[in-house]
Amino acid sequence: MSLPRIRSSMASNSILCPTSYLNLRLFVCFLCLISHCCSYGELGPYNSFIVSSFSYPPTTVGPSGFRYIRVELPPWFSSMSVAMNSDVHRATGDIAKVPKSTLPLICFRDGSPPLPDVNSSLMDSVLVSLYNGSFKGIEALQSSEQCYPMQKNFTVKLTNEQISPGVWYFGLFNGIGPTRTQSKMINRAPAYSFSANITVEGCTTLTTWGPDCNQTINPLSCALSDSYSPADNSSEAGFNNQTIEYVISCKNNFDTSCHRDGEPKFYSLDVVGVSQELKIVAIDVWLNETSSNKTKNASGVNLICFARHGAIPSETVHDYSSNINKSPIVIPFPKVGRWYITILPVNLSKELGGSSDTDMKVCYIMESKLLECPVGKAGANCTREMYNLQTALRKGSGYFESYYLPVSEKVSPDSANFPLDSLLTNSSLHGEPDETWTYFILDIPRGAAGGNIHIRLASDAKINYEVYARFGGLPSLTSWDYYFANKTSSSVGSMFFNLYNSSENKVDFYILYIREGTWGFGLRHLNTTSGVSKFQTTMSISLERCPRRCSSHGRCDTSLDVSGLTTYSYCSCDRDHGGFDCSIELVSHHGHVWQSIFLIASNAAAALPAFWALRQKALAEWIIFTSSGIASGIYHACDVGTWCPLGFGVLQFMDFWLSFMAVVSTFVYLGTLDEGLKRAVNTAVAILTALMAYTKATRPANIILVMAIGTVALLIGWLVELSTKCRSFSFSIRFSLNTHERLQAVRGWLKNLFKTIVRRFRWGFVLAGVTALAMAVISWILESSESYWVWHSIWHITIYTSSFFFLCSKASTASTVDMENQTLPNGAYELTRQDSFPRGQ
Repeated sequence: MSLPRIRSSMASNSILCPTSYLNLRLFVCFLCLISHCCSYGELGPYNSFIVSSFSYPPTTVGPSGFRYIRVELPPWFSSMSVAMNSDVHRATGDIAKVPKSTLPLICFRDGSPPLPDVNSSLMDSVLVSLYNGSFKGIEALQSSEQCYPMQKNFTVKLTNEQISPGVWYFGLFNGIGPTRTQSKMINRAPAYSFSANITVEGCTTLTTWGPDCNQTINPLSCALSDSYSPADNSSEAGFNNQTIEYVISCKNNFDTSCHRDGEPKFYSLDVVGVSQELKIVAIDVWLNETSSNKTKNASGVNLICFARHGAIPSETVHDYSSNINKSPIVIPFPKVGRWYITILPVNLSKELGGSSDTDMKVCYIMESKLLECPVGKAGANCTREMYNLQTALRKGSGYFESYYLPVSEKVSPDSANFPLDSLLTNSSLHGEPDETWTYFILDIPRGAAGGNIHIRLASDAKINYEVYARFGGLPSLTSWDYYFANKTSSSVGSMFFNLYNSSENKVDFYILYIREGTWGFGLRHLNTTSGVSKFQTTMSISLERCPRRCSSHGRCDTSLDVSGLTTYSYCSCDRDHGGFDCSIELVSHHGHVWQSIFLIASNAAAALPAFWALRQKALAEWIIFTSSGIASGIYHACDVGTWCPLGFGVLQFMDFWLSFMAVVSTFVYLGTLDEGLKRAVNTAVAILTALMAYTKATRPANIILVMAIGTVALLIGWLVELSTKCRSFSFSIRFSLNTHERLQAVRGWLKNLFKTIVRRFRWGFVLAGVTALAMAVISWILESSESYWVWHSIWHITIYTSSFFFLCSKASTASTVDMENQTLPNGAYELTRQDSFPRGQ
């Protein structure tokens, strides 16, 4: 935290700095250049400087895709500026018409990656509209996740008055909902690309704060003040005489603080560990008249105090408030981290009987007391048990997968489950139900924010515990982040809490994408007056990658965020399930059976062109159509989970490649090429279609490319045929002056060409083939992830049927009149004879 001061000193004395400092600065600059970031850069206005600046290159987010960006804000940061550009073209009024499954979003969350579609009933609550390109409701980012429709470009600046220091995550989604994780045979929803620049600015000194670094912060210095037994002044002295609380007293460096009416003063206090209570009080409050050098008692002065964790509090945004001249602020179980305190004198003129003396100041001594319990103790009067949980890695597990065990001789390290009853002390088994707790503390390691905490309780009888969880401190009945009391009372409505199969003797829930840092868990004991239960209750706390291993309906994948600092896990579900844990059934078993039948059986249409090709002894075409139908049937059987003789990628390549080959070979067959040229054309076509199937088989433009390749192959065949069969219609280099005869020859040649084309095809079959091909093109375009099985089955039938009609449209050789045997007009014949030989021969 002293780095900003070092940088400021080096900037002001750069000419006189030693060589070692110069080398250090050069080394730091070199590291910044190779990492494409700028850290601790130039001084900005208001005594601020650039802490870090990241530029993210254009990145594509495909259909149902997502990306995460991690940004770290140091305690001395002043603002974070985000500028994003994308190719999303949507007017603000059109956003309501776009389905959420295809709506591009950007989401913000403090501490861990956002997950906007865990609970379908909450998807609308996290979606916030944009107004004139700016974010509304940004002050709520501190306590919840918010998402905004992606725009073409926007800029937002968040200050330290709006958000707290720490780790922030941006999530960019291309559609949300249960289908986002569903495996799709084809997904032609639009993709979008974005680029971003994120700049974090900080204050040059630790004693300044605010967006412009123009607010002075007075850090409170703390020291161990006293230790006492709360039972010394209690009627329970006989029960609690062994419990001691430690008091840490925090004061300003200047004992007395004075300021005028409406003039705020700011203080900071660091809570470095789990504490019992934080109390803020003002003592020795008095009024000081600087003009007359008189003092006056100020017992009636309103000295309003605001306290907030992580950011400077104000009248509108604060965690706690009180008139500390009348009653102190008492914060039970304060969160670990930095607390900010604002003290504001209000209405001093009332104390002066309506006088408006501008020299009047209120003076006071502010005192903060932090109460800490001995190691292993917490709760009321430090009489409850508290256990630190140590991490035990799972053998053969993935990133950060582990379970947690209490540091106690009463727990065996060989099992992930530990008994609860042996951890309860006598003080925990007696007393009021609201005050009977057992606490557990654990740390989520840095970079593990993409994991999930799994908590389970099991017993042979009814479970008499309620579970509370809180980030940064111990939970209570009035202060918690997540809780489970029973099946009807829990945090089920929360975005990141998911409950599974819980009953009277079983509790099973996840906290999703857990924040990295200190977590406190509290077990509230019920029916404690009945004594020790003869039934044992076990508990397990583990950090897992995917909830419930994706419910056995998908696979758990792990990836890194854009910065490469955090791993996150997500489920890739099968064709019939979706949701963040693959627990939502999108296709029923009955529907799955019918979809499988349609997709597999529709490939039987390939028998039509294969039979005709075999009948016409076109063996190459027969092999292509037969192989295409078989490969497509096996591929779809594998896709629906029936049978996979080869890898899925291999089968998908074979299906699309042979389908493309079947379409193009139909055009080649209509061209009546000789065998040598046909082999050359088929080889070229095989290479082109293989590249198309390997690179991006499912893109809509492929059908146009295939048709274009087939048309080119057909034209090549016709041109070769015309060049070989029309040699009699040749002109010499010398042109005859008889223009009429030449026009007659050309007219006759075109007439015979037209007759040849008319006799070459059966036009009824051609019309039927064109109609079937048009239906195939339409079905290809209409394919979507929801109606894929319908339109793709129609595609199978229509594309093979169109090939069958086109094959049948080619007339036999005996019914075709060869152009060489056609009689040209006399003038044309004579013209040809005359121009075929040089004159004088």
